[in-house]
Amino acid sequence: MADHYRTNLPTPEATDALAHAFARCASPPLVVLLDGDLGAGKTSWVRSVLRSWGWSGTVRSPTYTLHETYDTPTGWPVHHLDLYRLGAPDELDELGLADLWSIPAVWFIEWPSNGKGHLPPADIRLEWKHCPPGRQVRISALSSAGAALLDAWVTFIQQHTAP
Repeated sequence: MADHYRTNLPTPEATDALAHAFARCASPPLVVLLDGDLGAGKTSWVRSVLRSWGWSGTVRSPTYTLHETYDTPTGWPVHHLDLYRLGAPDELDELGLADLWSIPAVWFIEWPSNGKGHLPPADIRLEWKHCPPGRQVRISALSSAGAALLDAWVTFIQQHTAP
């Protein structure tokens, strides 16, 4: 079992396929950290995961709202945080999210370094970077639950990718 996986995503369809594979393997409680440059594909990937879970509503980037919640047909809540504009990590306390950390949910957290010390322990980290013509992502397990998810995710990808 590897503790990380790296892949190139040359097209939006490849990004969607990675999101679909994640959606097939993931369940709460789960905290996913999303790092990478602006426009590297973090929010697009979250949107694709939500679509794979049956969400048909609008998926907004939480850059200005900081926090969006989606009640997907899966039956569990999905929280999407974008901490890019957070002035200081302790500003997270003012959002009242600490009460939500203990409720089984899936959390996607963009720019997690901006909330350091005020976030729940993470399970998986996706590091995105531009890699023309598309992007590259490195996925790392950060917990035992994350390692189990990563193993299932990579197995799913390998079983559903043409040779």
